[in-house]
Amino acid sequence: MLAARLVPEEGTVAVGPTVRLSYSDQLGRALDPNQRVREAVAGPTRPVGTPEDKRLMEQFWFEDDAQFAPISTLSGGERRRLQLLLVLAERPNVLLLDEPTNDLDLDTLRALEDFLDEWPGTLVVVSHDRSFMDRTVEDVLAIDHGRAALVAGGYAGWRALRDAGGSGGPAPAPVRATARPITAGAVAIAEAPKKRSSSTLRHLLKNTERDVAKATKDRERLSVELDAAVSARDAVAIGTLGRALAEAQARLDSAEERWLELAAEAEG
Repeated sequence: MLAARLVPEEGTVAVGPTVRLSYSDQLGRALDPNQRVREAVAGPTRPVGTPEDKRLMEQFWFEDDAQFAPISTLSGGERRRLQLLLVLAERPNVLLLDEPTNDLDLDTLRALEDFLDEWPGTLVVVSHDRSFMDRTVEDVLAIDHGRAALVAGGYAGWRALRDAGGSGGPAPAPVRATARPITAGAVAIAEAPKKRSSSTLRHLLKNTERDVAKATKDRERLSVELDAAVSARDAVAIGTLGRALAEAQARLDSAEERWLELAAEAEG
């Protein structure tokens, strides 16, 4: 219904006048093998080879001669990357991604994550990839066993709250969740993890190691700042920094646990 592919049986869907929506489903966009990459990216309404299109193609590793390559000459991975690029080339401010990490090589996955880091629009994600969700969403509305709770910190935040016995509730069953934005808004739906390839696991382990390092650095910095606030007897700063330190510790614990899970999966 968000993508206007279904009409609700009851009620209405109101779309704002400024919404520009693009949808990447699991099948991907149809490609014309006789077109060149730059022609497909431009689409039927824009000039071919604009500076904006060139920058976007380069961001997804279509550089120089690759932009002029006929689609018929692309590998399977390059075609999957191009299908994703066609969605982003529409310059949406609302982006729907259905299992975006499926069938992506590591370079494309990293390019997508980097793109979303800076992208200011509203993101809606359906994914079983918890690492991707932690990288791309900030708040999760976790719907579990008939209860709903707004949880800060993406999947990791929900997991930390659940483990602490908070309002995230127990979750022996797969979690279905909606999330708010990176900037303007975001939604994520978590499904049961699927068996992942060794290349995907290597990528996830690398990302998780980065998350552990960042959380460790944040915890150490906040600990120093908290000690200074205690010495200064600044009650307001103590409260703020204490909460931030607890959140950083929860992120670190979750990242370390996720690394152990991924390492065990990779060894298996």
